[in-house]
Amino acid sequence: MPLIRVITNTKLADRETQEKLMLSLSSSTSEILGKPESYVMVHLEQNQPLLFGGIREPACLIELKSLGLPEDKTEELTRRLCDLSEIHLNVPASRTYVEFTNPPRHMWGFDGHTFER
Repeated sequence: MPLIRVITNTKLADRETQEKLMLSLSSSTSEILGKPESYVMVHLEQNQPLLFGGIREPACLIELKSLGLPEDKTEELTRRLCDLSEIHLNVPASRTYVEFTNPPRHMWGFDGHTFER
């Protein structure tokens, strides 16, 4: 149920580099949240029009949505996600925003049902 969405104005060199980033995001999120990686979804949007601070330098927005998102883990998640942004996208942490969402269980669906049941 964790969803990581990465929007960046940078472009990764090739499919292998994309896969490395996506796998790193998936495993890191699974590890920190203590949720099975089989539930983690990663969505990467690269080479998008993105302006940050009035300039078009490399920038990144990372959205993490998860049921039961522990608020005491957002600092660690931010640090790890910003590190991955720097390593794989060459986007400095100072140009990366991270947004967290913890939706109610009845507002998240999977396999024809919501997680409320």
